[in-house]
Amino acid sequence: MRAPSSQVLRSRPGFRALILAPLCAAILASIPAGAQAPEHSSSARIPEYSIQAIRYADSPDVAVSDLVVGGPPGEKLDIAFVVWLIRGGGHNILFDSGFHRERWFKLWKITNYVRPDEAVRLAGINPAEVTDVIISHAHWDHMGGIDLFPKATVWIQKEEYGYYTDAAWQPGGNHGGIDADDVQQLLRINTEGRLRLVDGDDVEILPGIRAYTGARHTFASQYLRIGDRTPFVLASDNVYLYRNLQMHKPSATFSAADHAANLAAQQRMIKLAGTVERVVPGHDPEQFQKFPTQGRIASIK
Repeated sequence: MRAPSSQVLRSRPGFRALILAPLCAAILASIPAGAQAPEHSSSARIPEYSIQAIRYADSPDVAVSDLVVGGPPGEKLDIAFVVWLIRGGGHNILFDSGFHRERWFKLWKITNYVRPDEAVRLAGINPAEVTDVIISHAHWDHMGGIDLFPKATVWIQKEEYGYYTDAAWQPGGNHGGIDADDVQQLLRINTEGRLRLVDGDDVEILPGIRAYTGARHTFASQYLRIGDRTPFVLASDNVYLYRNLQMHKPSATFSAADHAANLAAQQRMIKLAGTVERVVPGHDPEQFQKFPTQGRIASIK
C-alpha cells in the first residue's frame, strides 16, 4: 500500500493535534510555576483619575427629614448643589451639569450661586474643554446645565432618555422636577450627534468609569464608580447625605415602595467602593469638610 502524501496527512483531523501537542507542551513548560494571567487585563489602560467636587450653589434651611427617612425632626441644614469634575486619560468629565434656568430661582431659595460653567472655570477648565457630561438623572438641578458645555458628549441612561422625551409628558405621565427646556436641549444634543445612551447596569462609559442603575428617584437614575485600585462612588441623589449611609436609611424622596431598593443600592455602592468612606453623597456639604477644600472646590482624589 502506498504511503499517504503529506497533503493528505495535513487534511486528516488528528494531524494538527499530533503536531501541535508537543509544541504546546514545550510552551507550557517554559512558563514559571505559579504564573497566572492578570485578573484585570484592562487595568493597565485605566487612567489615574482625579475627582473634584465643585459647589456652585446652596439652599438653606432644608429639613434633614426631607432627605433622610426617619431623620431628626426639626433639624435643618444648608444643602450643597454640586457638580463633580473627573480628569484623566485626555478627558475632562462632569458628573451632572447643575442648572441655570430662571424659574428654579423662584421655586427654590438659592444662595451662593455661580453658574456651573463659571464654577468649572474656577477649577481651571474652560467650558469648551469639557469632553463629557454624565447625567445621573434628569432633574432640573442635575441636567439643567447641559447646554453650557458646547462640545461635550452627554451620557444618560437609555430608559431615562426614552421616558422623559416621550411618555412623561403624556396623560398619566410623571415629569415632576423635569424642566421642559432641559429636555429640548437633550433632544438637540442628540440630533447633533453628541448624545450617548447608557443601556442598563454595570456599563463602562470610559476606561475605569462604570455606570450603575440606582433606584427610582427618577425613571432610571444612575451613579458612577471611578477608578480601579482605590475606587470612589459618586452617588448623586441615590444618596443625599452621609446620614443616609450612617443611619442605613433610604432617601426620603423615593417612594415608600422603593425604599428597600434604595437601601440595596446604597449597600452595593459601599461594596463597589470598598469602604463607606469612598461613597460621596449628592447634596451633603460635609464633602467640603471631609476632603481638602479651597473655595468652592474639594479635592476628593
